[in-house]
Amino acid sequence: MNQIPYSQHTNWPAPAKINLFLHIVGKRPDGYHNLQTVFQFIDYGDELHFNLNSVGRISRNYDLGFAEDVDLCLRAANLLKKYASSECGVDIDITKRLPMGGGLGGGSSDAATVLIALNLLWKVGLSRHELADLGLSLGADVPVFVMGRSAWAEGVGEQLTPVKLAEKWFLVLNPQISVSTAQIFTNKHLTPTPEMKKIRALEKGIDSSFGENQLEAIVRAEYPQVNSLIEWLSEYGKPRMSGSGGSVFMPVSSEQEGLEIFSKRPSYSVGFVAKGLNNHPLLNLV
Repeated sequence: MNQIPYSQHTNWPAPAKINLFLHIVGKRPDGYHNLQTVFQFIDYGDELHFNLNSVGRISRNYDLGFAEDVDLCLRAANLLKKYASSECGVDIDITKRLPMGGGLGGGSSDAATVLIALNLLWKVGLSRHELADLGLSLGADVPVFVMGRSAWAEGVGEQLTPVKLAEKWFLVLNPQISVSTAQIFTNKHLTPTPEMKKIRALEKGIDSSFGENQLEAIVRAEYPQVNSLIEWLSEYGKPRMSGSGGSVFMPVSSEQEGLEIFSKRPSYSVGFVAKGLNNHPLLNLV
C-alpha cells in the first residue's frame, strides 16, 4: 500500500488494524465503555472504488448482506455530502478482503477511506480533524483511520495520541465467524478494570507481555472457534485477539515464518501474513 498522489488512485486502500492490547477501564453514563488500547495498521485490507456522477446520486455497486441504511460507506458519503455541492454524487464499489465482525476494523476503515477520498474528489476541503469528528458519529474506530497514525487511544477510542511502533510481521487468522461487538460489550461478565496503563510504558515497547485484551475471555467463552484458534496458535507463539474478535493475531519473526505457520492453519480458518504500519497509506492526502 504505497503512498501515491490521489489523482492517480483508482483503488483506494482501507487497511486493517489490530489492537495490541485492549483494557476496559470504566462505563460511561451514556452506556458506552471507556477503554485504553493501541491501534496499529496492517498492510492488508479492502479496496474502494469511486465512480463520480454529477446528478447527486449516492449508491453502491456491491451487496455484502446488510441494508443500505446501515452501510457505513453510504452513511459516510451522505454525511460528507452536506458539505459538498448539490451535484456531487458517487457510485461506490468495494473489493472486500477483511472479514465482517472480525475485530480488524474493516467497516470503520472503509468508512474512513470514503471520507478521505470524497473530501478530495468532491473538493470539499475539510481538515483531517473535521473528517475525524464526522467519522466518530459513524463509529469509535473511524477516527484512528482518518487521523492516519498508529495511536494510543482512550475514551471510547477517539482520544488519540500518535505513537511510533515496531513494524513487525504478523500472522492474522479468523475462524470465519462474525462476532457482535454490541453483544460482547453488554455481556454480564464484562467487568471494567480501573487500573490505567501509562503511555510512557511505550518507551519500553509493546510486546505480548504488555497488558491483555480484556474482551478475549468473553469471546472465547461465547465462540468456541475463537478459543480453538487461540489454543492452536499458542503452540507457535503468543497470540492475542484483536478488538472485540474474532480475528487473532500473532507477531512472527519474518514473513516466511508467518507463511509457514499459515500453511498449517486449521481448515476452518482463513487469514493472511502482513506487516504492521505506523502510517495509513492515505496519510498525506488531507
